[in-house]
Amino acid sequence: MHAAILTNFATPKGGAEKVAIESARGLAESGVAVTLIHGIDGPADPLLDHPGIRRVALGLTDVWERPAWRGAVEGIWNREAARRLRAALAGLPVAPDVLHLHQWTRSLSPAVFPVLARSGLPVAVTLHDYFLACPNGVYYRFDAAEPCTLRPLSAGCLAAPCDPQSRAHKAVRLARSAVQSVALNRGFARRPLDLVHVSDASRARLAPMLDGPSFRHHRVDNPVRVARTAPADPAAGDAVAFVGRFTREKGADLVAQAAHRAGLRSLFVGDGPLAEDLRAVPGAEIVGWRAPEEVEALLRRRARAVVAPARWRETGPLTIYEALAAGIPAVASDRAGAGEWIVHGETGFLGPPEVGALAELFARLADDALVRRLGLAAHARYWAAPTTLATHATALRALYAGMTGAAEAPSFQRSAVM
Repeated sequence: MHAAILTNFATPKGGAEKVAIESARGLAESGVAVTLIHGIDGPADPLLDHPGIRRVALGLTDVWERPAWRGAVEGIWNREAARRLRAALAGLPVAPDVLHLHQWTRSLSPAVFPVLARSGLPVAVTLHDYFLACPNGVYYRFDAAEPCTLRPLSAGCLAAPCDPQSRAHKAVRLARSAVQSVALNRGFARRPLDLVHVSDASRARLAPMLDGPSFRHHRVDNPVRVARTAPADPAAGDAVAFVGRFTREKGADLVAQAAHRAGLRSLFVGDGPLAEDLRAVPGAEIVGWRAPEEVEALLRRRARAVVAPARWRETGPLTIYEALAAGIPAVASDRAGAGEWIVHGETGFLGPPEVGALAELFARLADDALVRRLGLAAHARYWAAPTTLATHATALRALYAGMTGAAEAPSFQRSAVM
């Protein structure tokens, strides 16, 4: 089996790239030949240093680094990305059996979908967000600060001032979504596109938006690259921790405010537009971006709980899964896909993304005995059925076998077709 994995970067700039890279490594370790094709040049994650992984850079530019007009044009339809991807696929010494796309909005653009469709190969797309259906990618009304309920590209969607930046930016996103929809429906009319959902909740929301003969739906958990060791001692921690980009939709501001109200410190790993607002909250500490190993060590030392109180319907935040694997309690929004992994009151807490509700949950974390009990239960429950790189690779091999009609298909219960 030879799988070609496509994404924007060869380093984990976000959750999608992180999963793409870890998937590549897990597949290679399971004996699958992997070609990682990434749009943008740059250093490669050490995980890609494996004899079973071939890396191909397309030499494209991040649209965020382009002049506004150029970024808008290339974000909607990047002809050069399509040309280079076509050439890269044709130039591989061994043709792939399957193509698997993880992210395309920062460099590849919807122009790659016709290339993938015309390759004649089965194509899978992992839905880390809502960009395949929703213009702004998070299915969230930034104007109203609440999840969206509109049908993507409906009249209501077209009129809604929901973009986090401006109406002009929304117009560009609408144009991208419109041409993307046409490309998908035309390109995959005969051979359906296999869509991979990372949580039951996101599958339930996205499947009705992406229905019809052009799509088949699957469910595969994201991998969690945490080694099994003794559980952490969260009772020794001094803060609730947030890991990721500091934005309102992710609820970073809620963590700082709720922790202060509950009398706890808050620890922020990452960066983002809310950084200065967070620094203004007493008890908040920002340490910036860190390597994965540093993050795990820091959380084991400092975190009483890891928190992901997203206002948007987040598909499946990896930080929650990694916390549970380390034996650290998790607190998540009841809107997010991560809620499927948390047993409320046993391995952590679920609640609405509101300061008052979070403050009440955080106040409970002052109890050392409770925090220690939650952490031990989280560790035991996660490792009873872990989603390691190996189990993730098994799931993908089962998916690919079904897509290609291979005789041997490893079984994995969550990879069922909808």
